[in-house]
Amino acid sequence: MRNRKSNNDSPAGASQRQLRVGELIRHAMAEMLTRGDIHDPVIESHMITIPEVRMTADLKLATIYVMPLGGKDVNAVIAALNDNKRFLRGEIAHRVNLKFAPDIRFRADERFDEAERIEKLLRTPEVRRDIEKDGAADE
Repeated sequence: MRNRKSNNDSPAGASQRQLRVGELIRHAMAEMLTRGDIHDPVIESHMITIPEVRMTADLKLATIYVMPLGGKDVNAVIAALNDNKRFLRGEIAHRVNLKFAPDIRFRADERFDEAERIEKLLRTPEVRRDIEKDGAADE
């Protein structure tokens, strides 16, 4: 029997089923946000992106990554989504055909911040010098 690595929150180690269920939940959430099904003033006043949903191996927990347009009021948006968690979980259960509705949690998507940090690092004089030195050595 093969030894399978249990990787709860990593898309790289996710099974096809985890990825498929995560994508179904992502679509359901996006549809609810687009249609205005969530009646909360904070959520209604923001354009919210759901770039990813990660499922645990047992499909009992969905971590939903969110980012409001422009990255403003992230904490307020996550708090509003958490306030509506019971409704959202019920809607997800209704829209996605699963045996059990997963628990849901919301997290800020920090990929954009990380990409910006890396971009700034690449523009520093030390890194530019090293890149140019490596480029000259390759020729």
